[in-house]
Amino acid sequence: MRILIAAAGSRGDVAPYTGLGAALRAAGHEVALAATAGFGPLVRASGLEFRALPGDTRPRGEVTGRRELMRTAAAFLTELGRGFADAVAEGTDLLLLSATTAPLGWHLAEATGTPALGVYLQPTAPTGEFPPVVTGARSLGRAGNRAAGRFALRMADRISEPGAAGLRERLGLPPLAASAMRRRMEREHWPVLHGYSTALAPAPSDWRPGLEVVGNWWPHVAPAERLPAPLEEFLAAGPPPVLIGFGSMASGEGERLGELAVRALRRAGLRGILQRGAAGLAADAGPDVLTVGDVPHALLFPRLAAVVHHAGAGTSAAALRAGVPAVTVPVTADQPFWARRLAAAGAAPAPLPFGSLTAEGLAGALDRAVRHEPYARAARAAARHMRAEDGAGRVLRAVEGLVRTG
Repeated sequence: MRILIAAAGSRGDVAPYTGLGAALRAAGHEVALAATAGFGPLVRASGLEFRALPGDTRPRGEVTGRRELMRTAAAFLTELGRGFADAVAEGTDLLLLSATTAPLGWHLAEATGTPALGVYLQPTAPTGEFPPVVTGARSLGRAGNRAAGRFALRMADRISEPGAAGLRERLGLPPLAASAMRRRMEREHWPVLHGYSTALAPAPSDWRPGLEVVGNWWPHVAPAERLPAPLEEFLAAGPPPVLIGFGSMASGEGERLGELAVRALRRAGLRGILQRGAAGLAADAGPDVLTVGDVPHALLFPRLAAVVHHAGAGTSAAALRAGVPAVTVPVTADQPFWARRLAAAGAAPAPLPFGSLTAEGLAGALDRAVRHEPYARAARAAARHMRAEDGAGRVLRAVEGLVRTG
């Protein structure tokens, strides 16, 4: 089949699909990955065709307030909708849609008759078992969680409405509200495979048929890829260090966070690696602290004592996969959800709120994570659980099922 994976967002929202796409390609399918232009090198390096979507998800300063966040998201999806149809102009037999691109992809599937399958990195369907993950809220009880989940979907429909309306007009489709399209997909039990581990979040018992949790899709790493020589030398020069990084979060706060991280490492008596990320994390710290850019988590994390991170879905899973404990500093969106899940699994201390992060608090959490054996033991148990999952294989079987019935 000619398969198009459509994803949008930060690096963590796109990178897992490079591994999924590579697995589908290895099984004999032609695979393209559509994402915003900055991800072209990442996609091509995984051996997949790249198709550019409009829009820019790079940080442009801090976005504060719910209304401003919604306006920014709506503007991005509107721009995305203008170029979405072009991504399949060369012919597609199957659309694989992320949670961000699905509200646009549904209309494209209707217009072209192309089958579509959801491949989400987070749970989005309402459930009584937890509140909507994008809000970062704590549990409101079963009824409250379900009500909040339905409200979150209504807000998502409002955000996608302008982009979907423009796309339908371009495709020659009659007007249809975003909420009406979502209800149609729900009535049809549109299948969604969720690419995260049941070690962190099993499928809720009250989800509708068609929603499954299948295990992670891991970013593609070439067989010949190695860690940079300076990093290898640092790892060999002493005991396993701690990695500290905030991914796509905290843009422009690198100097403050770098100094804070070094003070925490000194206080805890640990060696450290600072990962620059969007924050530009760096510090002049001497021989026991190294600053690095992007490196494959799969190659680095198993050689660490712990990982300090923002609790994005991908980084949370990568630390567990490596069997190392985490210290989470969630910032926004789904990060508090994953941070609480790591703590509930016993693989991390209680989350440290980003807004009140101190060197003393980070040092104390690092000391517990590294030197209190139950955290490492829980992380290793979760790693064993994850090795028994085959997220990409589950998607491949679903795709081949569509081939047989198509």
